[in-house]
Amino acid sequence: MDGIAVVEQALRRAAPHMLMSVVEEVLRKSYGAQEVELRLADYGLRSLQLVGSSPHAVQPLPIHSSPQGRVFGSQEPYITRTADSVAAHLPVTVRGDRMGVLTMTVPKGHDLLPQLPDLEHICEALGHEILVAERDTDLYVLARRAARLTLAAEMQWQLLPGRSCARPEFSLGAHLEPAYAIFGDNYDWSASADHLTLTVTNGMGEGIEAALLTNLAINALRNARRAGLDLADQATLADQAVYAQYRGDAYVSVLLLRFDLATGEVEAVDAGSPRLWRLRDRTVESLFFDAQLPLGMFEDTSYVTERFTVRPGDRLLFGSDGVYDAASPEGESYGERALARALTSTRLLPPAQVPGAVLRQLAEYHGGAPLEDDALVVCLDWRGPEKDPDGATAGGSHS
Repeated sequence: MDGIAVVEQALRRAAPHMLMSVVEEVLRKSYGAQEVELRLADYGLRSLQLVGSSPHAVQPLPIHSSPQGRVFGSQEPYITRTADSVAAHLPVTVRGDRMGVLTMTVPKGHDLLPQLPDLEHICEALGHEILVAERDTDLYVLARRAARLTLAAEMQWQLLPGRSCARPEFSLGAHLEPAYAIFGDNYDWSASADHLTLTVTNGMGEGIEAALLTNLAINALRNARRAGLDLADQATLADQAVYAQYRGDAYVSVLLLRFDLATGEVEAVDAGSPRLWRLRDRTVESLFFDAQLPLGMFEDTSYVTERFTVRPGDRLLFGSDGVYDAASPEGESYGERALARALTSTRLLPPAQVPGAVLRQLAEYHGGAPLEDDALVVCLDWRGPEKDPDGATAGGSHS
């Protein structure tokens, strides 16, 4: 059994809170590590927090101005040197979802370059085991918070699928602000062999009420999707669930999309306020659909799908009303012109970095004052179906 397989087996056997102890032991024995630390990105994507320390006992590292932050952004290993030591910083990422950075320090004179591929495999195995371990320990969840979450935010973050996702056909990134006090905005995605389903939601209200409403809608949509219903029926079932609970006193705005991974054909149900912009060949345009009623507004609402097609190279940006309706000090809404400029200016960034960059520009546009509503941005890059070496679409036939 090779060394990487031994590490993977040891991680699987370890208690959930002992994963770093396994990694530290391996890196000390096999690579001569003097120090090993794991830092996870905080909910606001502003800092990297040390795993295993008491909250605020160790100074966090800024994502935008540290070697570890450089690795988190680029997703490439980076080596730094001091007079006495050499450090390798490596991304910890699972299926495109950026989690954090592992740093291993060795004595001066060690050549870490040949060891980087093995270290990257160890980081990948560690990331997978952290996702499993989070079912049974709060250690890694606690490490992600630079401040206390509100109860509504706690509920919303637990509902999310992740902050980014990558497959050969597409790459996704998403972010919410204020990260520690969100309440109604949410997103969800699920990919199968043939389709990607993406949902952007905005539940009305504030605080716990908004979080409970959104939780109901998201789980109703998941229940319908997992029952094999088509997109329109997914919306209809979720509408019935929300109406049965709130009788029209509360409702959820949703933009629901289903991408065919083989053809790029997209079905869409527009039931409320989330909106979509497309960047194609450096041209930004808003995509509008026939407006349908939000989920739960009235009894027995029926929904219909519309269709459009994405091309390889297209970038789609989804935003809640807290983004495009946010006003500058002069009163102009962000969605009028500034959002298109932000989408163009971030075109060279990977999708995982775009939502945060757009929301930072939004904060500047808003004059630095706190936003009046929570704000959600999702970015999707469409690459199209994976090709075999002979040019045929991989994966066989698609439904």
